Amino acid sequence: MLVAKRGSFVIWQLLLFVGVVFICTKSYGQAKIQPANADHGKIVLGVASFYSKSLQGSETSTGETLDQDKMTGASNFFKLNAWVRVTNLSNNKSIVVRINDRMHQRMADRGRVIDVTRGGAIQLGYLYRGLTRVKLEEVPPNTKE
Repeated sequence: MLVAKRGSFVIWQLLLFVGVVFICTKSYGQAKIQPANADHGKIVLGVASFYSKSLQGSETSTGETLDQDKMTGASNFFKLNAWVRVTNLSNNKSIVVRINDRMHQRMADRGRVIDVTRGGAIQLGYLYRGLTRVKLEEVPPNTKE
């Protein structure tokens, strides 16, 4: 009888572990895309993250050198060199970035819609949170605010 109880305890521990792993790796949800029309450019809702410090100086998809202080980003939802307003939905802070890189497909599968530079994450107010829900709006080239 003790063996049966111990065996079921191990099964419960395994199920608990699998559940915790599933919850911890679950994304904020899938990206939602609203196509462009006469009133606005394409709008994408999803989750933003930011580049790791270790990527400073690496080459982006456009051949530029990544500078964590510039307002640039990586996204698979916009063309390279598109200009995008990124709005943090938790505090309504926004910045305009130029898309100069692509994200790994695995990130898009987790609901990530953009990686911004660390400077961008600071201005948007989520550097210490790591992730935040955002709204991305395509804007005309060289838009400042």
